[in-house]
Amino acid sequence: MGKLIIRNETENDYGTVENITRNAFWNINVPGCCEHYLAHILRGHKDFVPELDLVAELDGRIIGNIMYTKALLIDENGAEKEILTFGPVCIAPEFQRRGYGKRLIEYSLKKAAEMGYGAVVIFGHPSNYISMGFKSCKKYNVSVSGGGYPCAMLVMELADGFLDGGKWVYRESAAYDFDEKDAEEYDKKFPPKEKGYRKSQEEFYIYSRSVLK
Repeated sequence: MGKLIIRNETENDYGTVENITRNAFWNINVPGCCEHYLAHILRGHKDFVPELDLVAELDGRIIGNIMYTKALLIDENGAEKEILTFGPVCIAPEFQRRGYGKRLIEYSLKKAAEMGYGAVVIFGHPSNYISMGFKSCKKYNVSVSGGGYPCAMLVMELADGFLDGGKWVYRESAAYDFDEKDAEEYDKKFPPKEKGYRKSQEEFYIYSRSVLK
């Protein structure tokens, strides 16, 4: 393993990061992907957290990225707590399954805690995140609007007891709302890639629609 450096993304990194993001997500969850467009639009949103916009650089080459935005938890009385979510997060395909993604995420979580944030809520495959300390949203009484507990919604407390005794509804930043047509148009700026089916898309379909009872 070479020398891995984790640092803040700079404007000069934008094109490289979006290409890596596109390559990492292409045909994984759906035919094609929108995550590189999401990376593009997040940077200018008011909920974006620049201090937690990080790249992983291996021997001088960027191989991954993670981005955070602010989100909210709302209790039964309407009181709000500002928290974080992350995504997109990725490692270039040729460097995956070597522990670089875990190191990037764990570094970012430590930095988020140092900044004073109390919790992180994400949507992802549980097997990718439980080893880092994420738990089912239901264990923390964190639901989506309407009261459901999605299998893919995971929670980590960054400060002990931050969520104790509450029943919370998660509200994602509007930064993640975008028109897929705009994403398709933005994708034309990149070299053509063929959309297709992969078995991972069926897994994504199942997890993204499954709810705990």
